[in-house]
Amino acid sequence: MTASTASRSAAVPVAVLGAGRMGLAIALMLRHAGGYTLRVADRDPARLALAAALGCETLALDGHDAAALARAVRGCRAALNALPFHCAVDAATACQQAGVHYFDLTEDVPSTRAIQALAEGARTVLMPQCGLAPGFVGVLGHALAARFDQPAALHLRVGALPRQPDNALRYKLTWSTEGLINEYCNPCEAIAGGRRVELPALEGLERLVLDGVAYEAFNTSGGLGTLTHTLPAPVRRADYKSIRYPGHGAIMKLLLNDLRLRDRRELLREIFESALGTTLDDVVLIAARASGLRGGRPARERFSARILGAELDGQALSAIQRCTAAGICAALDLVVQGVLPQAGFVGAQQVPLAALLANRFGAVYAERAPLVPGAGRAEKEFAP
Repeated sequence: MTASTASRSAAVPVAVLGAGRMGLAIALMLRHAGGYTLRVADRDPARLALAAALGCETLALDGHDAAALARAVRGCRAALNALPFHCAVDAATACQQAGVHYFDLTEDVPSTRAIQALAEGARTVLMPQCGLAPGFVGVLGHALAARFDQPAALHLRVGALPRQPDNALRYKLTWSTEGLINEYCNPCEAIAGGRRVELPALEGLERLVLDGVAYEAFNTSGGLGTLTHTLPAPVRRADYKSIRYPGHGAIMKLLLNDLRLRDRRELLREIFESALGTTLDDVVLIAARASGLRGGRPARERFSARILGAELDGQALSAIQRCTAAGICAALDLVVQGVLPQAGFVGAQQVPLAALLANRFGAVYAERAPLVPGAGRAEKEFAP
């Protein structure tokens, strides 16, 4: 079944759990594309009013209330979870018990492991980590590794950055504050010397230049998703780092280590949300490279994307909203269309990159938007 066929067939009932920045972006994309009827559930009446204005059914929801979660997903074929990471296991449990396909955006490693265990014997799909990182970068990583007879190394770099930074951190909030703090505080999975390892967040600092602009990158947690467990054994090294403007990592080390705010995450969240502000004027940068042997000779592959915000049905969506919502909406589409398995745990390694990029939502990841007015459009270095 093609995407256009899906949109013409009977609409599929879907629940969107959470009506924050990402939940509303998901609802907007699905409504615009067609093929789905939407129920949006959240505890905030103001957010529900915004969802209702999009033409969605709305429902009050406490993300840790099992009965409320059961009501939210009842009668739906699938649920897309955009609640905070600590609600993921409860939401997945409600879906598993109700026989509803489950998708989420979590970067939280323990939550993903719990959902993977929950998926054993499930009669529907449980597919966490469907956003950008984790999510698309895992699909990309597997596709890059598959282009070698003997893949050796894989390096994935992703950043969601304000285009006009105006503070010392050179950063603004573009997605979940709790998720951001998780990335900066929790251990980072990687492969080193052919073995799975855990590395400290904010370490591994490197300098890089993309399209003539200087950045830095350092270890952050969760971006690889399940990749370290599913890459082929010949891979000797694989890592994920977040891209930031120079100096950001040093300031975060001061806050988290010297001032010990890693032990006071709620205070850190309040500081970030009161001081940094949010922006819709952001850019998402994706830079991936891989190396290995092909035909007995050393070879390299690269992929890059540069994605900006856009307007959809009169609503402004930031670059990170577009990328994150595109990942989970494409995963939903591919399950509904029968491209992906119909039951159990589904990981990034099971998603064909070509199918994702050809999807009506996943096409976002092929963009190479100019960073300055009049800049030329470049082609991807890697094509599936």
